[in-house]
Amino acid sequence: MPFGPGPLGGPGEAPAADPARAAREGVLVGLGVAAFGVVLGLLWLWLAPRVPLVSDGSAVFLERPEGEDAIGADGTFVLLGVAVGAVAGAVVFLLRRAGGVGLVVGLAVGGVLGSVLAWRLGVWLGPTEDLVAHARAVGKGAVFDGPLELKAKGALLAYPFGALLAHLACTALFGRRDPEPVGPAPWGPPPPPPAQ
Repeated sequence: MPFGPGPLGGPGEAPAADPARAAREGVLVGLGVAAFGVVLGLLWLWLAPRVPLVSDGSAVFLERPEGEDAIGADGTFVLLGVAVGAVAGAVVFLLRRAGGVGLVVGLAVGGVLGSVLAWRLGVWLGPTEDLVAHARAVGKGAVFDGPLELKAKGALLAYPFGALLAHLACTALFGRRDPEPVGPAPWGPPPPPPAQ
């Protein structure tokens, strides 16, 4: 089915997109995706492995120096970021199937803001970052949890990546298709002359 008249009245032209509406949608999507970062932060706090530390009275050491708990927090953040981002991207697609640049920008910017929010929330709600005070409070030789840290800051991109990838996949599989052109394609060979 061909498009109706465009803004200049020409047949077959697509209607012009409203930039103000696209900007509004982008801001709303960005805020929603950023707020969804709270879920990511709480899941990270709950599922990330803890780093057990021990104090000898004068210094703080890893209880298991060969342990991989320190990098496990980064890996957990990446996996959760991709999963939560995929859910956010699919939800945005289901709510706004029409798509548009505003939605994609909102997903990207909101995903980065949501990642930062999740990271800071997990650190804030996790074990204290003041190791000296914590070691004094638990006493010499006692094992305690180290602070929740995100050492690989590139992990902050997992959430927007998951959101954009899921939105792209949903759009490719279930999105609206452009109408088929009516008549011969302008780049193809000319149609054969009618038989007489």
